[in-house]
Amino acid sequence: MRTVIFDLDGTLADTSGDLIAAANACFRGLGLGDLLDARHDAGTALRGGRAMLTLGFSRVDGVDPGEVDRQYPVLLDAYARDINSHTFLYPGTMDAVTRLKSAGYAVGIATNKPEGLAETLMQSLGVRGEFASLIGADTLPVRKPDPEHHFEAVRRAGGDPRKSLLVGDTATDRDTSRNAGVPSVLVTFGPGPHDVRALSPEATIDHFDELDAVVAQLIG
Repeated sequence: MRTVIFDLDGTLADTSGDLIAAANACFRGLGLGDLLDARHDAGTALRGGRAMLTLGFSRVDGVDPGEVDRQYPVLLDAYARDINSHTFLYPGTMDAVTRLKSAGYAVGIATNKPEGLAETLMQSLGVRGEFASLIGADTLPVRKPDPEHHFEAVRRAGGDPRKSLLVGDTATDRDTSRNAGVPSVLVTFGPGPHDVRALSPEATIDHFDELDAVVAQLIG
């Protein structure tokens, strides 16, 4: 079965608001106040918890570099407690998934978010059951851009890795697809700071309404 695998953060959903809030909870706990801004720092949020903590601590003096590792589990706990106050699916996301499934494609998720948090979020959004697989950062001994992360998401969705592609929003997604020898489709509407067209993916889309035609062109 031909298979479409999606990244989660910045591809299916904008999760940056809740991620920024969790990081700011850490900073407030240290008496530093809110060091990150939900709008201006959204791109860093989708690079992960440690990236957010590193950026925030860079804005104050005298912070021990080891504080990033000490605060990381605190951030994860804060995020788990409030994972879906500001998160939203991008326009047309689930309509596109429904159309792909109706056309005979399998669909799954490969994310570098911890599996438990990804499962909780997708359940909270009410769409977990629409995806045949979900592979998180800690599901396997490897994570993106290792191609096995993508391959396992395809296999668990019931698909053939040779007839798959990856929809994402970052260089990590592009590199994963290249390592796997499959096409990548990068969305242009994620909050990252760079133009994904410069990453030279096989295709880009400006809205999920465009995905069906691109998938058909790339994998049949």
